Amino acid sequence: MSEESIRLVTIGRMFRRRWRLLAAFAVVGALVGYGASVVFPPTYTTSASVLLPGQWEERELLTQVDIATSSTVVDRAAATLRWTDVSNAELRDQVTASAADGNIIKISGTADTPKRAQQLSDQVAQQFVKFASRIAGGGTDSAAATESEALRKQVEEANRRITELADAADPGQTVEGVQARTELEKLSTSLEEAMTKLDEANPATNKAGMVVMGPSARPTGQAPPTRIQLIAAGALLFLLLAVVGHLAAARMNRRLRTEPEITAALGSALLGTVEVPDGGRGAHQPEGGARRSRLHRLLGADTRWDLPTPPRSDDEAARRIRYRRVCARLRDQLPAPRRLLVVVPDGDETARRAAGQLAAEAKSDPQLRVVEVSVDRPIVPDRDTESGALVVLSAGSWTAEELAGIAEACADGRHEVLGIVVADPVRARETRSAGHHPPDDATLALAVRGQATGGSA
Repeated sequence: MSEESIRLVTIGRMFRRRWRLLAAFAVVGALVGYGASVVFPPTYTTSASVLLPGQWEERELLTQVDIATSSTVVDRAAATLRWTDVSNAELRDQVTASAADGNIIKISGTADTPKRAQQLSDQVAQQFVKFASRIAGGGTDSAAATESEALRKQVEEANRRITELADAADPGQTVEGVQARTELEKLSTSLEEAMTKLDEANPATNKAGMVVMGPSARPTGQAPPTRIQLIAAGALLFLLLAVVGHLAAARMNRRLRTEPEITAALGSALLGTVEVPDGGRGAHQPEGGARRSRLHRLLGADTRWDLPTPPRSDDEAARRIRYRRVCARLRDQLPAPRRLLVVVPDGDETARRAAGQLAAEAKSDPQLRVVEVSVDRPIVPDRDTESGALVVLSAGSWTAEELAGIAEACADGRHEVLGIVVADPVRARETRSAGHHPPDDATLALAVRGQATGGSA
């Protein structure tokens, strides 16, 4: 299986086992997004279009965009609007402009109401057209326009005179007359083309005629981000943070999962791996008060999500047969009288059930005394008549440091760790018929599939 498939399986397992916790994170994120929508009031945006006739280069259009959002244009619009609750600096932040296809400048205004947004964009567009026309029509451009008009009149007079000369010439009876009329027509055409090019090159006559293409439309919806978008973004963000947090915690998890790691941490041999029918709760229960435990159960945080789904166990008879073989290994190792201290980490529900069933199945041979030891401050009772200690725990629940602390506590109590039993949760097969209930010991039955020290497994 590829690494991508493994990750998808892991994420799917997370959603199946922690969906209530993830849903709680999403709800909290939605509430945060709603709070942000209350803190930041809704805004509305609309645009007004200004047409720039003639031929314009890209850099010239960008210059006009800068002029449309300049402080001079916006301040003039602010003076006309006379909004006392908005300063000129804030108004400049609410105005944007961009160049569109077809020599069109789109001026957008943003305000807290649709009416104000429409007024702002229309007023800035009007002030931009006035200011641009004033720039194009003032100073040397005005003088150039006057000279261009005088030159146009001279060209028109020359064309009229050329037409008169062409009509008075020989109507085409001689070669010389035809040539003269042809030359006069060429001269008239050249003058008209020159005047056209002069008009196109004159910014005062072609680039000053900017037109506002109608009033802007009054916005009917809020500008993004809307309240719904903020709520959805908050829920999605917190959900992603919860997923990433779960994955990061699983990657940084230092709990031992393999049998060689567990035996190395405790410094003893593995007597067997036992299976306990899953009771629906995680092996490593969270510590704390009753209220905190109820909250963990409500959110599903008391269930380990980073472990694979427990496999199905064999039938009860097979579990008990394999279980008795572990007892036989203990009898082979211990001299009579056989007494052992069974140490179970506090909070390990699977190991506690396995130790209880182990003591019940042993039938006082060997005689097992089960004690639960805190992993934070492990204290083991002093040695009395016991021949040593047997550690029962579940895989994937404890770190190497915690297990080393249990081993040291056993040594302080003068108990030698004679062996380790690892308990794995399994799913019990449904074999009972309607109205038939199995005996109590069948519920707590556990099987062994470990290394055989005294017989075949």
